[in-house]
Amino acid sequence: MTTGAFAARLATLLGGTVWPPDAPGADDPSHPVDTSGITAVPTPAAAQPAVDVLTDKVAVVLQDRPVIAMTSWLSEALRAALQSERALQIVTPRHCRLSLPTGTALTGPPTRWVVQDPDCGYYDGLTGAVLRWQDGAFRTAETSDGHTPLASAFADAARTGERQLLLRFRTVHQPEAHLLLGGALEAAWQALAGELPTGWGTAEPANLPWSRRHLTDLAYERAPRPTWTVVVGSADRPALATLRVLRTPEGVEEDITLAIGFREGEQPPVSAVADLAAELTARHNLRTLLAQLREARADLTVPPHFERPPVPFGYALGPTEVAEADPAIAARPPLATAPVRLGAATRPGYYYPLGDGESVEGWSAFETLLRHLRGTP
Repeated sequence: MTTGAFAARLATLLGGTVWPPDAPGADDPSHPVDTSGITAVPTPAAAQPAVDVLTDKVAVVLQDRPVIAMTSWLSEALRAALQSERALQIVTPRHCRLSLPTGTALTGPPTRWVVQDPDCGYYDGLTGAVLRWQDGAFRTAETSDGHTPLASAFADAARTGERQLLLRFRTVHQPEAHLLLGGALEAAWQALAGELPTGWGTAEPANLPWSRRHLTDLAYERAPRPTWTVVVGSADRPALATLRVLRTPEGVEEDITLAIGFREGEQPPVSAVADLAAELTARHNLRTLLAQLREARADLTVPPHFERPPVPFGYALGPTEVAEADPAIAARPPLATAPVRLGAATRPGYYYPLGDGESVEGWSAFETLLRHLRGTP
């Protein structure tokens, strides 16, 4: 699918002409679309100059490039759509992929990644559900028995042996004058990728040299509004993180998601996460940490076909969360492996091994742990 095909399809939906008149997609009666409630956007609407189609429910952006990154204009389109109480739906051909930040931002309907497929028409690039344009938005199609069909193109994926190590963790700091953000992310990057971040920015591509000082200054200027940034590494080791700084009643919070790619034959450093959790507890005020492993592309992009979901292999609670959960309960979970104590014995945190990240039993162990910590049967 080319840009010309997108233009031809849009002309079919909204009226108008395309040159040349035989552009692919101009006459495609196999997948009719109900055009009621849909308007073109000749001028910026709801502060969304990048939007191609606007309804009272969604803002639709048409894209055709190898990787759809969370650029400044796409980030603004997402923000403006949400502010106008609309969802954002990005429509692409099958050959496109999403960057990890874009894929993360589009999870959860009605916000969607809509993939155009010659066989089924449209499907959700993250779930595989066949979609139809209904009532001013792309929605899941249903068969006569009420089931949503799965696009055959989504299931057509070969296993490559590539892996991603995913780390999601949260730290909270007191709002002191000498506070410098980004230290927890640096520690995690060094421990798991063997180097420090190289660049950062408020959108992709992240083209500013990595600087904790500049990151802190930006967050300070924007407070009390949250600050979202993307952080990247060198070409030698695929690694990417998103870092969100926000002011809460507890202090200054950093919510971090770090993804590191490993090519076929490389071993992700699963065993290093326990030591990292200890360092984050001792030096960076760790609150929670979840470590997962998944079969997925080492370049960290998101393809429009099935990838196996991540499997948790480690979870950590900092001292504050342990105190809230009850130290006696947190110290004795019903797991096969005993937890590792983090920090001082008088105010401990704990790291809970959940498996090797390869077996789905990691999810069972994680569920058992959370039920135990919450005191639910």
